Amino acid sequence: MRVTVNVDGGARGNPGPAAAACVIRDGDGAVLLEDATVLGEATNNVAEYRALLLGLERARDLGADAVDVIGDSELVARQLEGRYRVKHPALKPLYLDAMAALRGFDEWTIRTVPRAENARADELVNDALDGVI
Repeated sequence: MRVTVNVDGGARGNPGPAAAACVIRDGDGAVLLEDATVLGEATNNVAEYRALLLGLERARDLGADAVDVIGDSELVARQLEGRYRVKHPALKPLYLDAMAALRGFDEWTIRTVPRAENARADELVNDALDGVI
């Protein structure tokens, strides 16, 4: 089963209180799952990686064997594509975890979109930070 995984992470302050969220849809665009988690204090980039890891874990739990990841972090996408090096020490283990998780799928893609096109995942991040969920 192929799914689309929208991911977003954010921190209020950098670092600051942070959260990660994902929205998983089937091939017809129907929402299969939404999830968000509060991370404690983290940077925006750490939160983005944690959102990716959350989304990949939930996709695997749903039985997906192929994922199309959509997010608004160019840094994360370019690092996973091998176009940017992972320089920051806090991101290296998250990058390695993400690559290991992606290798667990038969196929995967990643692309970035403007925040407005990732609105539901962004909304979930803010709800988690506001204590709504």
